[in-house]
Amino acid sequence: MTPLLPRPHAAFLFDMDGTILTSLAAAERVWADWARRHGVDVKTFLPTIHGRRALETIARLQLPGVDVAAEAKWIEEREMEDVGGITPIAGAGRFLAALPAGRWAIVTSAPRRLAKRRLEAAGLSLPPVMVAAEDVREGKPAPECFLLGARKLGVPAGDCLVFEDAPAGIAAGEAAGADLVVVTAMHEHPVETRHPTIAGYDGLTLAPAGEGRWNLVAP
Repeated sequence: MTPLLPRPHAAFLFDMDGTILTSLAAAERVWADWARRHGVDVKTFLPTIHGRRALETIARLQLPGVDVAAEAKWIEEREMEDVGGITPIAGAGRFLAALPAGRWAIVTSAPRRLAKRRLEAAGLSLPPVMVAAEDVREGKPAPECFLLGARKLGVPAGDCLVFEDAPAGIAAGEAAGADLVVVTAMHEHPVETRHPTIAGYDGLTLAPAGEGRWNLVAP
């Protein structure tokens, strides 16, 4: 068994969409419909939605006369209805179930009730600790969400290992001072990153390293 990183970690923070479950198709169906309603080019717009809160995604477009909060709520309601095709990333259920109690959290850009809906659709258990969109003032790529997740676990962010898939989340984890593993299961093209990558969680385990820390190891 080979450690994937050069040092052990005291806690583990997981993005949700694209990292532990596959909601890409469902999210893009809803966002594509929204984009067409507002005259936004779907092909160029969809790659920009991943890993960010709906509020910030919509606000960034600066569409005239648009109530950002109302539109974000519309998106949330449609996403609550559309959970077709949502499944866990390979091995995620087993890996999450084996994590040490009180040492992991989900840190997502989705609203809390949507996160719960998607986790249930994927057949994944609700985590004991979750940071959701409404818990922070500024979403990814700002580090606030991961800093909050670490604080809820009582561990410095620098002692955490973040699992992410999207550029905004990767930037947020880096800004928080955490180490990262990039999950590539939903990537259509090879990712260029300085961080270790995994296609899924099959074969991954945690090996105790002493002093309340664990190494992430692969066969």
